[in-house]
Amino acid sequence: MEIIIQPDIPAASRIGARLIARQIRRRPDSVLGLATGNSPVPLYAELARMHREEGLDFARVRTFNLDEFIGLSPDHPASYHTFMKTHLFDLINVPVSGIHIPDGMASDVERTCRAYEEEIRACGGIDLQVLGVGSDGHIGFNEPTSSLASRTRIKTLTDRTRRDNAAGFGKPEDVPYHVITMGIGTIMESRGCLLLAFGRKKAKAVAAAAEGPITAMVPASILQMHPRAVMLLDEEAAAELTRADYYRWVYNHKPDWQNF
Repeated sequence: MEIIIQPDIPAASRIGARLIARQIRRRPDSVLGLATGNSPVPLYAELARMHREEGLDFARVRTFNLDEFIGLSPDHPASYHTFMKTHLFDLINVPVSGIHIPDGMASDVERTCRAYEEEIRACGGIDLQVLGVGSDGHIGFNEPTSSLASRTRIKTLTDRTRRDNAAGFGKPEDVPYHVITMGIGTIMESRGCLLLAFGRKKAKAVAAAAEGPITAMVPASILQMHPRAVMLLDEEAAAELTRADYYRWVYNHKPDWQNF
């Protein structure tokens, strides 16, 4: 796992956007896995700027989102369909036909989850998966104790995760209990992973994921096993890393051909 520590969120987000832009320019029909939440918002804003000002072309890109709340229609203001349209899809030229987000209104959830996996395979797999990390170490909505080999499926959210997601709903009791989420096994099949973590409240989860043991109690720790995982942090999120100085040294001494 490559750990990149930057002074603040904008600086880290710019690096993440450059990494994604490089992927798209090398392969215009790239398949991107996308995340929601606060962490990727500045990243998406920078990608939209690159599209607008630098001509970054999403015309052939395909996307798969990690998750969606069960029981929310696509036009619900707190749905991840709405989130993605607001923060990215309406700001770039990605074709609607290339966008994939789990159906929170599906009548047969298990069938929908199997179909989602089949759609990912039909596109040739995910080239680069964007991830956030929960304060308890979850990725996607794979809560602690989730199988490290899991596939897209229904999950029940913990009270902690429901509280962390309450902002879009007004109050915690309105947050759905269930979601469809891409599984950890599915995430690990991506050819590259880019995890974003910002703020002091993510510091414990970041340290556990990057430097602790690989365990289902910290689902993000499985990224230690991924051959091309990058963790992008601001200084606050890096506060509890024991080898932070080493990670900074490594990044500052990368050969030119490895820079983003």
